[in-house]
Amino acid sequence: MKTGPIVPAEVDFSDPAAPVSPHFGDVYHSRAGALPQARHVFVAGNGLPGRWQGREHFVVLETGFGLGNNFLATWDAWRQDPARCERLVFVSVEKHPLKRADLARVHAASPLPTLAAQLIERWPPLTPGLHSLSFEGGRVALLLGLGDARALAQQLVLQADALYLDGFAPSRNPELWDAWLLKSLARHAAPGTTAATWSISRPMRRSLAALGFEVELAPGFANKPEMTVACFAPRHTPQRPAGREPVAPGARRALIIGAGLGGAACALALSRQGVACTVLDALPGPAQASSGNPAGLFHGTVNPDDGPHARFNRAAALATQTALAELGLPHQPGLLRLETRLPLAAMQGAAGYVEALSTEAATALAGTALAHPAWFYPGGGAIDPGAYTRAMLAASGAALRLNTPVATLREDGDSWCLLAADGSVIDSAPLVVLAGGHGQLPLLGDLGLGEGLVVQRGQLTHLADAAWCPAVPVAGDGYAIADGRGGVWCGATTQDGDLDRALRQEDQTDNLARYSRLAGLATPPDVPLAGRVGWRLIAPDRLPMIGGLAAPGEPADQLRLQPRRPGLLVCTAFASRGISWAALAGRLTAALALGSPRPLEAELLDAVDPLRFSMRRARRAKTAI
Repeated sequence: MKTGPIVPAEVDFSDPAAPVSPHFGDVYHSRAGALPQARHVFVAGNGLPGRWQGREHFVVLETGFGLGNNFLATWDAWRQDPARCERLVFVSVEKHPLKRADLARVHAASPLPTLAAQLIERWPPLTPGLHSLSFEGGRVALLLGLGDARALAQQLVLQADALYLDGFAPSRNPELWDAWLLKSLARHAAPGTTAATWSISRPMRRSLAALGFEVELAPGFANKPEMTVACFAPRHTPQRPAGREPVAPGARRALIIGAGLGGAACALALSRQGVACTVLDALPGPAQASSGNPAGLFHGTVNPDDGPHARFNRAAALATQTALAELGLPHQPGLLRLETRLPLAAMQGAAGYVEALSTEAATALAGTALAHPAWFYPGGGAIDPGAYTRAMLAASGAALRLNTPVATLREDGDSWCLLAADGSVIDSAPLVVLAGGHGQLPLLGDLGLGEGLVVQRGQLTHLADAAWCPAVPVAGDGYAIADGRGGVWCGATTQDGDLDRALRQEDQTDNLARYSRLAGLATPPDVPLAGRVGWRLIAPDRLPMIGGLAAPGEPADQLRLQPRRPGLLVCTAFASRGISWAALAGRLTAALALGSPRPLEAELLDAVDPLRFSMRRARRAKTAI
């Protein structure tokens, strides 16, 4: 999917009762009131709150987030309903989102001040792609897609229960009402999905009817005598891609193997969807393997073509920023990544979550001299990964079973059994997630996923009394993170296939050389050997492996068509980005397990699918014949 810079909306506030979009030449809502209109047209027009009552979750898909009033009205209706669904997911796309300041101005006198304040507080940076915003302890989720609706509609992976069709007037904004977009939206509908809109456009109604909707006119709001409501009742039930089906729909218990960042994030995300989790680990405590370093960085990446790696890393970094705020976890906010190749002029115009700083501005932020311009990630930073892991485990309420190595897995009816080395059953559940690192290579190998994975050794160094100690974490050729006591953690080395546990002087020398280049020191400091050794599990394309395994049978030629084995997922190969990737990986794992809207576009789902390598090998083999 091609992306481009997000162009924020311009709002004319001349008439406070009816803000206008100068670009489209249309009002955002009726002068009779935004919330009354939202409640009449979209909430009541889709049979809410009645239709979500008694359900586990309910998904709304909206075209045109606009000022956010439809979301606020739906959220408020959910809160007021004692028989509400367990979880409300509101998915909305917006090509021209409001800047935070304009959003605050719009809702300065909101009749729902508490809800509006939370929306403003969590409003994301205006960058392309899907943004997950969480409310009510995870029971209300807003999945906000910023970008062109026509592109995003094809990339969404979800099944909607209600459609809110709310673009500007068809004559002013035809792209949100044409048959092509409506067909894309209908792909996310199931029999019984409803739709509502204030518009009574005849071409729109004809398109909905042709797609299998039963279309009616209903009493409109304020000065509009009529509006459109519809219900999806196709003659034939649409067949969904087998590879997009949930692997454990309705599961209420899960076993997660691995008590590091990945396992903790999976436990937290699954618990928020009502799944009771048990986390197992072979070691005596959580975060004692790859997640056991004393400090680590988290941030996104910048890439001129905004390809899959950059988009995934951006989504993951923003998810981490959100997760840390929700957990209230102390960390070092902000991160500088030195740019040694591009001049400052060529760094301008980057995505809105990162800023290009001159050498002087970066030096001022770091509180110490720097030799290059830098990318500044306000939402990035550094944190103790062990503290992050423990906080997620505590918030999940998961049970912990430590000193419990798992030797193999066995499918047993509708459950998976975890077996010890002597063949005894440790536990069983309808959902099992492999969320460990290099220690799980034997299990991954048994499942056919071990080929191409690399175990990489990394040694980091501790300077107890650092001559150069930046005020914010600095990265480039290596990194430097203040330890809060006048010292610095720096590193780290990379050695593939090296399993030596001992600290090595030559590796410390390498780390100190990098530290000196970052600091601009003439000679590296002479300090005692001190640090930590850990290992990373790395996939060939440097992206994680998150998803299900192929079901027995003839393999499909596309990932989205490949049926998956029920009840089994992997969430692994976090390379050196465990802190940055964990939160998003956990949310994605929960969505893949239970079938909730995926927090990533379809293209990125394929980019992290664990079957991508075997499917590429199969294609090459066919081509060679």
